[in-house]
Parts: sequence; C-alpha cells; structure tokens
Amino acid sequence: MVVNLAAGLDTRPYRMELPPSLKWIEVDLPEILAYKEELLQAEKPSCELERVRADLSVAETRRLLLHTVAGEGANALVITEGLLIYLPEQEVSAFAEDLKHARTFKSWVLDIASPALLRILQKNTSQQFGADVPPLQFAPQDGPNFFARHGWNPVEVHSILKTAAGLKRLRLPMRLLALLPENPNSSASRPWSGVCLLAS
Repeated sequence: MVVNLAAGLDTRPYRMELPPSLKWIEVDLPEILAYKEELLQAEKPSCELERVRADLSVAETRRLLLHTVAGEGANALVITEGLLIYLPEQEVSAFAEDLKHARTFKSWVLDIASPALLRILQKNTSQQFGADVPPLQFAPQDGPNFFARHGWNPVEVHSILKTAAGLKRLRLPMRLLALLPENPNSSASRPWSGVCLLAS
C-alpha cells in the first residue's frame, strides 16, 4: 500500500506501471481532490486508488486518519512531498511518532530543506505571495538525522541539486555549484534540499 499525504495534483497512479493489487491512497483538502477528480475523470489508474479528504494540518484529524489507514494494509510506504515544510518542528516530531507507532508504515519518502534554504524560500514566498499563503516552517538543523531520533533511519538521501545536474536540467552556474561536496546532516548554514527514504 502507498499512502500519499498532501497528494495535490500528483498523477503517479495513472502514469506508472503498478500492480493492480496495489492500493494507493491519496489524502488532501476536499477542494483540491474535487478539482483533481474533475481533471482526471476520463482517465483510469493502473492500481486500486482511493481518495480521502482531510486537513492534515489538524493533528487530531491526522492521527485518526493514520490510525484508520494503518488497518487497511500490512506493508505501507508513506509519501509526504511538500507537506512537512508547512508544519512546526514539534508537529513534525509528533507526525513521525504517529507513523512509527503504526507498524503498517514501513517506509517513508519525504523532501527536506536546510535552514539556510528555508530563509530564502520564506523571503521569496513573502515577496511573491504576501501573507496569503501558509508560512514555511520546518527545516531541521541536523537534516535527515532529525528523523532518526523518532525511529526513522535514513536509507537513501538524494540531493535535489545534484539530481537535477545529473539530469542536465541546470544552467552552467548551478551545474558548477552542484560539483561541490555536500553533507545533508551538516548543511544548516548553506542552501540544501533533498529527498529522503526512511525506514522504521
């Protein structure tokens, strides 16, 4: 089972060749999922797809959802792309503990930013959108190791910058920057972002 929290307009169940027996659960706000369903009404997913309408920023709602979903499978991967950065650090800690306590959730894929990058994103977001968007908050000082304190061990960590360079999607100045060595667990003072696979 795959549980995609704050799924947004992600269409992987339609684009990927997945086994029909796989259950894929998407969770997001009602208005986002309604819009998505309208766009995809003529398409067919390659696996069993379920959508759940919920506000994941509400802790009680999130815990109830995770408890319910945990009973639907024995081996689940959780995806939280673009979600954790909007939560305060204590909420992310609680989130990690909630996932850890449900033995169904074996793996977790998430994106993460360094404090230095967070400051840049906060400034740019404020200038572009004003105060009408939720604040960006989460960027742990110790990078992916933050989650190890909650029982989630980093299995793979991939730099977004280096991945983009490998795919030849960067201009020359950024390609040169991507040649510099990186340590995701000690990058608090420099802009860094990555995608992590964690295991419980």
